[in-house]
Amino acid sequence: MHEERWLLPAGIEEILPPQAQLVEALRRDLLDLYRRWGYELVVPPLIDYLESLLTGTGHDLDLRTFKLTDQESGRLLGVRADMTPQVARIDAHHLRRSGPTRLCYLGTVLHTRSDGFAGTRSPLQIGAEIYGHSGPESDTEIIRLVILTLELAGIRDIYLDLGHVGIYRGLARQAGLDPRQELLLFDALQRKAVPEIETLIGTWGLAGEPARMLLVLAELNGDDALGRADGELAAAADSVHRALDELRAIAGALRRWLPRVPVHFDLAELRGYHYKTGMVFAAFVPGWGQEIARGGRYDDIGRVFGRARPAVGFSTDLKGLLHLGVGLEERYAQAPAVLAPCGDDPALQQAVDALRAAGRRVVGGLPGVECSARELGCGEVLVLEEGRWALRPA
Repeated sequence: MHEERWLLPAGIEEILPPQAQLVEALRRDLLDLYRRWGYELVVPPLIDYLESLLTGTGHDLDLRTFKLTDQESGRLLGVRADMTPQVARIDAHHLRRSGPTRLCYLGTVLHTRSDGFAGTRSPLQIGAEIYGHSGPESDTEIIRLVILTLELAGIRDIYLDLGHVGIYRGLARQAGLDPRQELLLFDALQRKAVPEIETLIGTWGLAGEPARMLLVLAELNGDDALGRADGELAAAADSVHRALDELRAIAGALRRWLPRVPVHFDLAELRGYHYKTGMVFAAFVPGWGQEIARGGRYDDIGRVFGRARPAVGFSTDLKGLLHLGVGLEERYAQAPAVLAPCGDDPALQQAVDALRAAGRRVVGGLPGVECSARELGCGEVLVLEEGRWALRPA
């Protein structure tokens, strides 16, 4: 078995040079971007009490969370599968600010099964969130930041899918669905299974406008979905019309701020339905069947931590961005590394120090080791010529 100890679990990967350097360079650029937009970096712990991780968004993550017992307290712990509940705790319990708070984060999360793009179970989750403001302005800011994130990662031809969970939630309540029926219909809507939706509605004896509007919801997608919704959902409850108005306000702002980004609407799109409270969105690129970033509004997520606040945010996987990004190798290309011979010549050390101070990577030779510059990844060497140390190609 020892010869197989180099193997890693499925969906768990190492990042090797030079890819690791790209990860680090992009990480720095993205966190600098968020800082310029006013977002403060937080670093939640990798392991947390299970009930904290399964708060708000966490209830959807139960099956994806690795669980273990704390040998000190006897309580159940979890390895985080999503950082949003932890960031909500920081806002609600630790910071407790009265005004809007902008927070960003980056760290490894662990999933029991792979469901993200690039097939990983250990994404490098990066995201940003606004707490303490409810309205299209903060929703729009988060979406603008998503697009800047993807473009900075070298991803082009981005388009957005935009929806609002309040539309289905309002129609379900108007139709008098109980929680079990609401869940069954939700599942059929996600699959756009119109015959199944018709069967469920008929089985439950729903009729009239509530039944018709639930059925038509599966077809309200596309660029003109908001316009068609005016007629198709005219008899809907006030909460549904408020949700549609919110989507129109966000769509109008996106046309002003992001005229280059196509926005599609899917009023039956219910990502995170069990914890989202408003607008939901996902970013896609042509030819890739999975979303590359997701987000939305999840108000009151901090209630269990003692303070309910409006909240909106997004997250994506840094490793996945590198998988889809174009031109990052050229952007982050560095001058070739330098091999310096082993020695205690003060002039040699001065030359090495000057190169490192200028940002160059200098690899020091070690005595008793026969290894070429190329083997050490060096493209240049320091050589002594006429009493001076000079750079020469390896």
